[in-house]
This record gives sequence, structure tokens and C-alpha cells, in this order.
Amino acid sequence: MRILVLCTGNSCRSQIAHGYLQHYAGKRAEILSAGVETHGVDPRAIAVMKEDHIDISHHTSNNVDEYSDIEFDHVITVCDNAREACPVFPSHATKHHHNFPDPAKVTGTEVEVMNAFREVRGEIKAYCRDFVERHVLVL
Repeated sequence: MRILVLCTGNSCRSQIAHGYLQHYAGKRAEILSAGVETHGVDPRAIAVMKEDHIDISHHTSNNVDEYSDIEFDHVITVCDNAREACPVFPSHATKHHHNFPDPAKVTGTEVEVMNAFREVRGEIKAYCRDFVERHVLVL
């Protein structure tokens, strides 16, 4: 099974989801993530995932066009912008959507920004655990 996670810049939300989906699915699924743009992997996303013992420091920020000829079983958009800009995949991929807040847009102190990242991480973690239970482990 192959799953693609799409976001605007492939820097925060899709990277966090990529990490959790891979963690929960293990070898039962190949997880890829991309953005309609590429902004680089946000160091804060790496840091909050490390707090939860998941290493995404090796992830890269990829453009969705890089995957245009790959067949996916599921495509998950994690922000409204990606959903609207999501290319049409010539495949049978089932599309899923959940709009998570963008922690990179939070302003304030570093503590406030990191807390926003942790809050979004918690939402994405719960979503990914449920997604894997519903769509991956049922096979």
C-alpha cells in the first residue's frame, strides 16, 4: 500500500503526518509526503517529533510533481490549500482530507510557537493512528 500526504509547503503538517503514518503502519505501507510548493522541513517539526521519539530529520521537502507517475492507494491532504491545489492523480487513489492549523504561521514567543506545534502534532497523531487502523490494518 502506498500513501501520499499533501500540504502546501511540505514543511510541517505533512512531515509530521508522514512520520506518524510510517510509525503506525510500519512495513505495511509506504508513506510519501509532498507539497504543492517546497519550503524545506521545518526544524520545529523535527524537534516536536523528536520529543515523541520519532525521527523525521532525514525527511526531505518534495514537490508533488515528483510523484506524478506513481500509483497511490490513498492521498491525504492536510490543509485546505493543498486540497484545492491538489492535482488530479491518474489512479484509483482514495482521497482524504483534514484541515490542520498551520503551526508555522503562529506568532509569539518561542514557547508559544512550540506549544502550537505540539498541539497540532497531537491532532495529527490522533488522525494518523485512526487512519492506519481504518485503512491499513484492516487488510
